[in-house]
Parts: sequence; structure tokens; C-alpha cells
Amino acid sequence: MWFGKVLDQLKANNRAWATGQVAEDAAFFSRHENSQSPQYLWIGCSDSRVPANQIIGLAPGELFVHRNVANLAPPQDISAGSVLQYAVAELKVKHILCVGHYGCGGVAASTQQGLSGPVDQWLDPIRDVYDQHRAELDAIPVEKKRLNRLCELNVISQVHNVANNSFVQQAWNGGEALSIHGWVYNLSNGLVTDLDVTVSQPEDIARLG
Repeated sequence: MWFGKVLDQLKANNRAWATGQVAEDAAFFSRHENSQSPQYLWIGCSDSRVPANQIIGLAPGELFVHRNVANLAPPQDISAGSVLQYAVAELKVKHILCVGHYGCGGVAASTQQGLSGPVDQWLDPIRDVYDQHRAELDAIPVEKKRLNRLCELNVISQVHNVANNSFVQQAWNGGEALSIHGWVYNLSNGLVTDLDVTVSQPEDIARLG
């Protein structure tokens, strides 16, 4: 089949990577084989240009990752909820990073007409964010800048959702140290911007608006 060579190349890449890891650290795979203890959970976009571990320089085993279209963590989503439960209650992560990115296709699509299928319903929370901030967003004349601001507001909304998650609340009530951060990644320069909306206790939620 035509795709055979493509897949063979991927498998060759895998073998080269595995060999390289062992060459640098003989115990690399055995150390991670039976357990993981990451301090961070990354909730980000599925976009192929946003590789979570590489962006913040963490190795396998150091970052628990959940990715979906437009980096959403809506309370009704069982997938995001399951990740939060495991990360907070079992892995005991200390930091949850809600990370969006400028130029997000999902965010842009939420403002367009004619969508259908699951993605149309999936993007509804971003439309709600737009409605909540319509006056601010409509006052931005340049579409790119308007969408970038919507990316930021979407991240803030996800920080709010995560902070209100029952497992996060239980962790705080139990005296555990856990912080939720909102970042945006810039595709044009590879840098993240901290939106300064960190939540480390229930009392911090109110300032998110």
C-alpha cells in the first residue's frame, strides 16, 4: 500500500528515539515503566503545532496531558472530568495549566456559520464566552486581534471551569496545594504568555469575573 513507506518511516523514527533515550539514560524506560508522578497537568489544544512537553521542556513522565479542539474543559465533558479526577485525586499534581494558543482554528470556527456535526456542538462554550464579552470583542476592529482576545477569554473560562471541578474543590478542602494557571502560546515565536489568572484557593475564583 502507498502508506507503507510512510508508516515504516514513523516506526524507524520510534526505534531511533528509543535507542537515543537509552544511550543518554540507561534506566529511562525502566524508571517510568511501573509508575508516573508528574507535578503538572496540561489542558491544551489538539493542534499539531502545540507540542505540550516540548514547549515547556519537560520529559516523558513529567507532564500529564489532556488535549482537545480549542482546549476546553467544560463541566459536562466526561473526558476532561476523568482526566481531572485522575490527575488531582490519584497523581496529586500541583499545577494545572490551561493553555490556549493564538491562531486557534477551533476558536475561529466558533464565530463562523455553517458548521455541522460534533464540532459544532463542541464549540458552543466558546460562543457563550463571546456572548459574555460581546461588547469588548465587537469593539476590536481587527479580526485577528479580536480572535486572539477570544482565545485569551476562552482560557480564562477554562480556568474557571477547572477551579469549580469537584475534585479540585475537594483537594483544596483537604488542604492540598494546587494551582490552576491560564496561559496562551504564540505560534509565531514559541513563547507562552501567563494571563495572570492563577487560582490557588476557592477565594481566588471570584476575581476571574
